[in-house]
Amino acid sequence: MSCLHGQSGAGATAGDVPGWLTALATAAAQATVPEQLRPPDVGGRPAAVLILFGAGSAGPDLLLIERAAELRNHAGQPAFPGGAIDETDGTAAAAALREAAEETGLDPNGVRVLAVLPECYIWRSNFRVTPVLGWWHSPVPVAPGDPAEIAAVVRVPVTDLASPANRVLIRYPSGQVGPAFRVAGLVVWGFTAAVVDQLLALGGWELPWDDGRVQVLAPAEQPVGWPPL
Repeated sequence: MSCLHGQSGAGATAGDVPGWLTALATAAAQATVPEQLRPPDVGGRPAAVLILFGAGSAGPDLLLIERAAELRNHAGQPAFPGGAIDETDGTAAAAALREAAEETGLDPNGVRVLAVLPECYIWRSNFRVTPVLGWWHSPVPVAPGDPAEIAAVVRVPVTDLASPANRVLIRYPSGQVGPAFRVAGLVVWGFTAAVVDQLLALGGWELPWDDGRVQVLAPAEQPVGWPPL
């Protein structure tokens, strides 16, 4: 299952944005949404997430959060920073930046929005999610803004996400399988993993990995309400 489809290509540096990210933004902006993730004609709550790339000590990295275990929706699940779009936000990009600042303490002035990607639908929480891709040109230290909502904030190197040793498929209670990543002490799965999976392909970072390696979430990794297999 993937939320992004497109073709990667050459890209030149645009301002202070590295060429590899310019190329990725161009490819992702031309994405289409597969049928299983297309939003319904009506219904669903608008939301936005920030897909934020930066330059860390280990090379390009991606900002992720881990939601607190006590939340009603997506409890304990790694995710992109983000949340519901408020009327005062005006745009999906503004909402993604606001939510990311609240959740991680980042400075929105240090982020350059490069692309707004096609809207996707997360059926478990009834959210119509707009992914916003950005470049973290002026990073600051980050940490959970509200520990009651956010358990951890991490910058995960792209090399770790691309490493075949960290890639698996997760079997869901429905019997379907989807991509997952075991990185930074987290298991990234679901919508977030689907987007990361395709971004790796679009960015030219994907390496051959064992796609027959199917796992189930351990009890401690399962969100509240996860039905037994």
